[in-house]
Amino acid sequence: MARTAQDITDAELDVLQVLWKDGPLPIRRITDALYGDCKTSQYATVQKLLERLESKSCVERDRTSNVHVFSAALGRDELVGRRLQAVAEELCDGSWTPLLTNLVQKTKLSEKDRQMLLQLIDDAGKTKKERRERK
Repeated sequence: MARTAQDITDAELDVLQVLWKDGPLPIRRITDALYGDCKTSQYATVQKLLERLESKSCVERDRTSNVHVFSAALGRDELVGRRLQAVAEELCDGSWTPLLTNLVQKTKLSEKDRQMLLQLIDDAGKTKKERRERK
Protein backbone atom coordinates (compact mmCIF):
# COMPACT_ATOMS: atom_id res chain seq x y z
CA MET A 1 0.00 0.00 0.00
CA ALA A 2 1.41 3.40 -0.94
CA ARG A 3 1.98 5.85 1.89
CA THR A 4 0.45 9.27 1.90
CA ALA A 5 2.73 12.27 2.37
CA GLN A 6 1.78 12.56 6.04
CA ASP A 7 1.91 8.84 6.80
CA ILE A 8 4.78 7.61 8.89
CA THR A 9 7.50 5.09 8.11
CA ASP A 10 8.20 1.96 10.15
CA ALA A 11 11.26 3.64 11.70
CA GLU A 12 9.18 6.68 12.67
CA LEU A 13 6.56 4.34 14.14
CA ASP A 14 9.26 2.75 16.31
CA VAL A 15 10.09 6.19 17.73
CA LEU A 16 6.42 6.94 18.36
CA GLN A 17 5.95 3.64 20.15
CA VAL A 18 8.79 4.52 22.54
CA LEU A 19 7.18 7.91 23.20
CA TRP A 20 3.72 6.38 23.71
CA LYS A 21 5.15 3.90 26.20
CA ASP A 22 7.76 5.97 28.09
CA GLY A 23 7.57 9.59 26.89
CA PRO A 24 8.20 12.45 27.10
CA LEU A 25 11.91 11.74 26.60
CA PRO A 26 15.14 13.37 25.36
CA ILE A 27 16.78 11.99 22.20
CA ARG A 28 19.41 9.99 24.10
CA ARG A 29 16.79 8.04 26.07
CA ILE A 30 14.78 7.38 22.90
CA THR A 31 17.95 6.14 21.18
CA ASP A 32 18.78 3.90 24.16
CA ALA A 33 15.26 2.44 24.09
CA LEU A 34 15.55 1.68 20.38
CA TYR A 35 19.15 0.50 20.10
CA GLY A 36 20.38 -0.27 23.61
CA ASP A 37 23.89 1.20 23.40
CA CYS A 38 23.73 4.76 22.04
CA LYS A 39 26.24 5.32 19.22
CA THR A 40 26.72 8.62 17.40
CA SER A 41 25.21 7.33 14.14
CA GLN A 42 22.17 5.94 15.94
CA TYR A 43 21.69 9.20 17.83
CA ALA A 44 21.83 11.09 14.52
CA THR A 45 19.29 8.70 12.99
CA VAL A 46 16.84 9.21 15.86
CA GLN A 47 17.40 12.97 15.69
CA LYS A 48 16.50 12.93 11.98
CA LEU A 49 13.44 10.75 12.60
CA LEU A 50 12.26 13.15 15.32
CA GLU A 51 12.73 16.12 12.99
CA ARG A 52 10.61 14.40 10.34
CA LEU A 53 7.95 13.47 12.89
CA GLU A 54 7.92 17.03 14.20
CA SER A 55 7.45 18.40 10.67
CA LYS A 56 4.46 16.03 10.30
CA SER A 57 3.05 17.27 13.66
CA CYS A 58 3.39 13.78 15.14
CA VAL A 59 5.74 14.83 17.95
CA GLU A 60 6.25 17.99 19.96
CA ARG A 61 9.57 19.33 21.23
CA ASP A 62 10.02 21.09 24.56
CA ARG A 63 12.90 23.53 24.13
CA THR A 64 12.71 25.11 27.60
CA SER A 65 15.88 23.41 28.86
CA ASN A 66 19.28 22.62 27.34
CA VAL A 67 18.17 19.07 26.63
CA HIS A 68 15.16 19.04 24.31
CA VAL A 69 12.41 16.66 25.37
CA PHE A 70 10.05 15.04 22.86
CA SER A 71 6.51 13.82 23.35
CA ALA A 72 3.99 12.20 21.03
CA ALA A 73 1.51 14.67 19.56
CA LEU A 74 -0.19 11.92 17.56
CA GLY A 75 -2.10 9.39 19.62
CA ARG A 76 -2.01 5.68 18.93
CA ASP A 77 -5.79 5.59 18.36
CA GLU A 78 -5.58 8.41 15.82
CA LEU A 79 -2.86 6.60 13.87
CA VAL A 80 -4.79 3.31 13.98
CA GLY A 81 -7.86 5.12 12.67
CA ARG A 82 -5.90 6.76 9.87
CA ARG A 83 -4.34 3.52 8.77
CA LEU A 84 -7.58 1.53 8.96
CA GLN A 85 -9.36 4.22 6.95
CA ALA A 86 -6.65 3.99 4.28
CA VAL A 87 -7.04 0.19 4.15
CA ALA A 88 -10.84 0.49 3.92
CA GLU A 89 -10.54 3.02 1.09
CA GLU A 90 -7.93 1.04 -0.84
CA LEU A 91 -9.27 -2.49 -0.42
CA CYS A 92 -12.99 -2.06 0.33
CA ASP A 93 -14.07 0.98 -1.72
CA GLY A 94 -14.28 2.99 1.49
CA SER A 95 -16.63 0.56 3.23
CA TRP A 96 -15.73 -0.57 6.73
CA THR A 97 -18.04 -3.59 6.63
CA PRO A 98 -15.66 -6.06 4.89
CA LEU A 99 -12.77 -4.89 7.05
CA LEU A 100 -14.66 -5.21 10.34
CA THR A 101 -16.30 -8.48 9.31
CA ASN A 102 -12.91 -9.99 8.57
CA LEU A 103 -11.40 -8.77 11.82
CA VAL A 104 -14.28 -10.11 13.90
CA GLN A 105 -14.32 -13.48 12.12
CA LYS A 106 -10.56 -13.99 12.38
CA THR A 107 -10.15 -12.85 15.98
CA LYS A 108 -11.20 -14.65 19.14
CA LEU A 109 -13.10 -11.93 20.98
CA SER A 110 -13.56 -11.92 24.71
CA GLU A 111 -17.00 -11.33 26.17
CA LYS A 112 -15.87 -7.83 27.17
CA ASP A 113 -14.72 -7.10 23.59
CA ARG A 114 -18.02 -8.39 22.17
CA GLN A 115 -20.00 -6.20 24.56
CA MET A 116 -17.88 -3.17 23.68
CA LEU A 117 -18.41 -3.74 19.94
CA LEU A 118 -22.15 -4.18 20.40
CA GLN A 119 -22.28 -0.95 22.41
CA LEU A 120 -20.30 0.91 19.73
CA ILE A 121 -22.69 -0.32 17.05
CA ASP A 122 -25.67 0.64 19.18
CA ASP A 123 -24.22 4.09 19.90
CA ALA A 124 -23.43 4.67 16.21
CA GLY A 125 -27.16 4.80 15.49
CA LYS A 126 -27.88 7.33 18.23
CA THR A 127 -27.62 11.09 18.22
CA LYS A 128 -24.98 12.87 20.28
CA LYS A 129 -27.68 13.92 22.75
CA GLU A 130 -28.86 10.32 23.21
CA ARG A 131 -25.26 9.16 23.77
CA ARG A 132 -24.71 11.86 26.42
CA GLU A 133 -27.96 10.93 28.18
CA ARG A 134 -26.89 7.27 28.35
CA LYS A 135 -23.74 8.19 30.26
